[in-house]
Amino acid sequence: MKSKTELRIAIIGSGIGGASAAVALRHAGFNVDVYEQASAIKEVGAGIGLRPPSIRYFKKWGLLEEIERVTHKSVLMEILSVQGEVLLEEKWPALTDDPEEKWARLIHRADCLDTLINAIPSEFIHLNHKCKNIVRYEDYAEIEFDNGVKVEADLVIAADGIRSLTRSLFFSQAEPVFHGYHAYRALVNEDETYGLASENTLRIFCDDKINYYLLPLKYRKQVSVDITVPHEDRSGRPNVPKEDMLNQLKHFHPGLQKIAENINHFDVRSLYDIDPVEQWTNSCIALLGDAAHSMLHNQGQGANMAIQDAGVLAECLLEADSVEEALQKYESLRKPIGTLFQNLSRQFHSDKEETAFPEKEFLEKTHE
Repeated sequence: MKSKTELRIAIIGSGIGGASAAVALRHAGFNVDVYEQASAIKEVGAGIGLRPPSIRYFKKWGLLEEIERVTHKSVLMEILSVQGEVLLEEKWPALTDDPEEKWARLIHRADCLDTLINAIPSEFIHLNHKCKNIVRYEDYAEIEFDNGVKVEADLVIAADGIRSLTRSLFFSQAEPVFHGYHAYRALVNEDETYGLASENTLRIFCDDKINYYLLPLKYRKQVSVDITVPHEDRSGRPNVPKEDMLNQLKHFHPGLQKIAENINHFDVRSLYDIDPVEQWTNSCIALLGDAAHSMLHNQGQGANMAIQDAGVLAECLLEADSVEEALQKYESLRKPIGTLFQNLSRQFHSDKEETAFPEKEFLEKTHE
């Protein structure tokens, strides 16, 4: 394999997965370039819980202080009835070899992405570069962009999302799967939640169809609201009246209805994921993050999986004698856990469930 400084690495996509890969590889001593189709890097969406395995990578990359500044630790998650009765209160499960690491650090996706992007020198991030085609040769690939630029790379990391062009060119042409739901997401001030949001606990109010998340962002003095309701509109960013969602909340606690009524603008997304992909890598191309294992938000693991993909890929490149060997090891380590969470994420929360963490039994056994 070429030396770290000689190896040409191109990352397609600058979301949490692509940015994590750039940070991880730069920390390991590799030169990387990130190519983003948009004219500016921005993140929308909801609050998330960064789990200990992900935080360990931020620490390894020298970003622990930065990520702790824009997160706060949560040790509990609650499932509540639609009227606000606590049905289930659980500690976050241990996902590492440390049984004391039963927590998550709550953060908004935008703050997570900003922390990563700020660690990448701007000259290595190329905006307005939409991937048009990739031609694979024996041990390198050529990327062609819509703006006419062509780039050769010894390693292409495709962090180009759920509708990954790279995945469709080399690994799977299966279309994303629609699950018959819309997610309505917004941020509200913590004093506008009628006492229903906790200071440090993710709360999910639910029945057998609707999930209503209140995730506190203490450092912002805000709460991330995510209301997931059934809907038949398959549009990726549906233009639907707010009343469609409000009508489904009529049996919810009056305070929860008021929170939703008072929000002037929601980011509305149809819920899609992908079925597990049989192969993630070849001799010089690797899928990462949503391109490899896009999943629903129900277990809150999409961003965590992308961050951990990036950390493992960088470690595999440091240890291997060739890019192909590194990619094979990366896939063998990451594909089982990615597939596990893809399948688990299709379980929506319910007021009848016995645990908020269906992964707990499997993952805690691996660390006994």
